[in-house]
Amino acid sequence: MDFTLPVDGQRRTAHEVVRDTLRHAILNGALPGGTRLVQADIAVQLEVSTTPVREALRDLATEGLIRLDAHRGAIVYEPDLDEVRDLYDVRKILEAEAMRRAVRTITEEELLRAETLQARMDAESDAVVWVDLNREFHAVLADASRSPRLSALLKSLRDAAAVYVALSLKSSPEQVAAGNQDHHQLLDAVRGKDPRAAARIVVRHLDTTMRAVEKAQKSKA
Repeated sequence: MDFTLPVDGQRRTAHEVVRDTLRHAILNGALPGGTRLVQADIAVQLEVSTTPVREALRDLATEGLIRLDAHRGAIVYEPDLDEVRDLYDVRKILEAEAMRRAVRTITEEELLRAETLQARMDAESDAVVWVDLNREFHAVLADASRSPRLSALLKSLRDAAAVYVALSLKSSPEQVAAGNQDHHQLLDAVRGKDPRAAARIVVRHLDTTMRAVEKAQKSKA
């Protein structure tokens, strides 16, 4: 296994370096679904002890990027199309409700934060970094709904969807531009205090991503 991680100047703990390096390798396809991750091998390659590797694997399991098997250890998650369809069906319902609420309660600070993230996405050429920024963008808007339970449910769904989003971007690079366009329209609806438009746009956005995921899965078959 060959791990690479973009250098961004941030200081990280060993745990964070391992987690971010593995996440990047999973999302960019360097570690495909079904790959077995051996703690000792990763520790040697990244020149760390096994403790931060173990902590990183727990984080990635929580995000849904790997599965921890009692007998085989850590296995990179392999997307299943029926599962992702179910995930996006649920996410559309919850995300639409979150946007309807966020329109009423979002602060100027939160809106500026979402707009700043979108500006970074507009300029981002690394699809994996874009996926992480995308998750953060949607989290800011979901948190603006002022419903901790709704935000927590959506975070879990976004984490589980990350590998699918990355897969769709590899198969359909134009999805980045389409996603950015949807985000700008969503921001306009939120800033314009239009709950119906915000809900409609986010559902359309998720439907577009789901179609890209289906395209990617069919191309692998």
